[in-house]
Amino acid sequence: MSKIKFKYNPDTLNYEKVELGTRDRIKKALLFLGTGLFFAALLLGIVYSFYESPKEKMLREDNEKLMGQYQELTDRLDRLDAVMADMEYRDDNVYRAIFEAEPIDPNERKSGVGGVNRYQYLEGNEYSSLIIDINKRLDQLSKRMVVESESLDEVIDLAKNKEEMLSSIPAIQPVANKDLKRMASGYGYRIDPHYKVKKHHDGMDFTASTGTEIYATGDGVVTRADNNASGYGNHVRIDHGYGYLTLYAHMSKLLVKKGQKVKRGDIIGLVGNTGKSMGSHLHYEVRKDGQPINPINFYFNDLTPDEYEVMIKLSNNATQSFD
Repeated sequence: MSKIKFKYNPDTLNYEKVELGTRDRIKKALLFLGTGLFFAALLLGIVYSFYESPKEKMLREDNEKLMGQYQELTDRLDRLDAVMADMEYRDDNVYRAIFEAEPIDPNERKSGVGGVNRYQYLEGNEYSSLIIDINKRLDQLSKRMVVESESLDEVIDLAKNKEEMLSSIPAIQPVANKDLKRMASGYGYRIDPHYKVKKHHDGMDFTASTGTEIYATGDGVVTRADNNASGYGNHVRIDHGYGYLTLYAHMSKLLVKKGQKVKRGDIIGLVGNTGKSMGSHLHYEVRKDGQPINPINFYFNDLTPDEYEVMIKLSNNATQSFD
């Protein structure tokens, strides 16, 4: 109930009732309304400063859920990346090493995917950087999986050919132990018997009587059987595949011919003293991809551990070579 206001009239000496005009009523109403709105706004500001609105609460919960899902995806990607890295390491250092295959180029595994604008369609929102980061990691992981899958297919093919490869790689001595007088000279720098200076000796010299049988040290195809190479005299070269080639020099007699297929243990010639030789012996070389390597590493099918140790000691003696 509104209050009734009175005003003293000095002319009549009475209190008369005050009647508000329309303008006064409007002013009063506006003042009342403005005061109410001010205090309402003030109250709402205080409330929203300390309490979330339902919409803010919903948005905050959605953000927390999204960040949790992002972290879960990141953790899963980290675990997958670790598994892939382990597979790549074993592939390069175990599987491919067993079959003497070259490791995969790291740049091929880690190369990028697509062009510079590949992720442009993901831009333009609050979480663009997070989404693009996840997609980049997924694309890189997918590329690495493709490379690893192709590599394992290659390893499977190598495994299928393992028996053939093991038969082909040189793995025995070219002259039997019972026929050896001694191992005259090993691989490495030795005194040249003709010029009396140190030169690299690309093979091993086995002294044996003229006519002693010489064996192919692995399966392969004879690529040369002649006396046309300087210094080697009568000699045989066998291509074993997989990058391996063996050479047998200074023979007294050749028992194979060019193009002939041989098996490990086949007799290919007889020890002699032809070419640039200082005595009856066999000069034997192993080459991998065209480069000479130490034959001492390829007698594992022939020698006991004790015999192998003796062979290593003899081969390391810096004696004069026989050719």
